[in-house]
Amino acid sequence: MQRTSFAQMHCSIAQTLEIVGEWWTPLILRDVHLGLHRFDDIAEDLGISRNLLTRRLAYLVEHDILERRPYQTRPVRHEYHLTEAGRDLAPALLVLMAWGDRHATPPGGPPLRVVHRACGHRFTPEVTCSSCGEPVTGRDIEAQPGPGAAAAPGTRVLARLTPGPPAVYKPSS
Repeated sequence: MQRTSFAQMHCSIAQTLEIVGEWWTPLILRDVHLGLHRFDDIAEDLGISRNLLTRRLAYLVEHDILERRPYQTRPVRHEYHLTEAGRDLAPALLVLMAWGDRHATPPGGPPLRVVHRACGHRFTPEVTCSSCGEPVTGRDIEAQPGPGAAAAPGTRVLARLTPGPPAVYKPSS
């Protein structure tokens, strides 16, 4: 199935999805984040075809989400590691996992638990306010135009709802 490109959309979510929105990508990033760095290990874990995995890995390297590091010279073989941009995606993946644990849990319960290394306790990933530290849900936010706000594809209607500072778009609850 041909996927729609979001490259022309004037939206940070659309631009992110343009890079990491292909179905296999979050699972590949999860595996690399959890320590599967070699092609064969990722392919086996996911059951993904080798040529599809090759294309996804190349795309993620091209977009600076992953980097290739040689681990063998004859024949040359590479491992894949998250770049800084790739590591910055880990919290988003954790929040997706928490949502899945609450709303789309596989039979038998969550297949993975996460432990905070600093304190040693299991935790449920959540979004918190960077100023006060309180948990934040969709009901707790208001969106205001940012410095790149524009009436463009992906934000055209929102721009009408937020006709400039200090207008506020309040998501529905």
